[in-house]
Amino acid sequence: MPGPTGHSSVLRRALIAALAIALPVAAAAQTLSAQDFLKSIYEPYQKEGFKGQPYWESKRFFAPDLAAAIDKDMELAKKKNEVPLLDGDPFIDAQDWKITSISQGVVVEGDKAAAGVAFVNLGEPKSVALKLAKTPDGWRILDIVTEGGSLRALYKLKP
Repeated sequence: MPGPTGHSSVLRRALIAALAIALPVAAAAQTLSAQDFLKSIYEPYQKEGFKGQPYWESKRFFAPDLAAAIDKDMELAKKKNEVPLLDGDPFIDAQDWKITSISQGVVVEGDKAAAGVAFVNLGEPKSVALKLAKTPDGWRILDIVTEGGSLRALYKLKP
């Protein structure tokens, strides 16, 4: 119901305009390509002083079953005042880093993707392989495989 100065219609138009802008932006954020999802994870590692991705915010990065396993592990470790099974950065398979170059590639087949990331960490060449899945929340990691093993194997999840 419009007020004496017509503020309601002005507010309504402003709200409609804001939604018209915000909804496509929100939709675009959820429809990142597998390549863009991967890039959003790895690109920041090249910045001086970057402290690492917050992998403990597991739902941002991992498929639901893997995210649940990571969360359960973190919670249990905290209760026992112990180190969790995942005791390093899973994206680069290290506790310390100085990344000087990164290259990545992704092959998408429907709602699944395989990716490889190669980088130089503290002067040593490293690589990781990732399995990705498209979920209702966007692309998420099903597994990370390094020369040390698999994230799913760490949590005894089916491949």
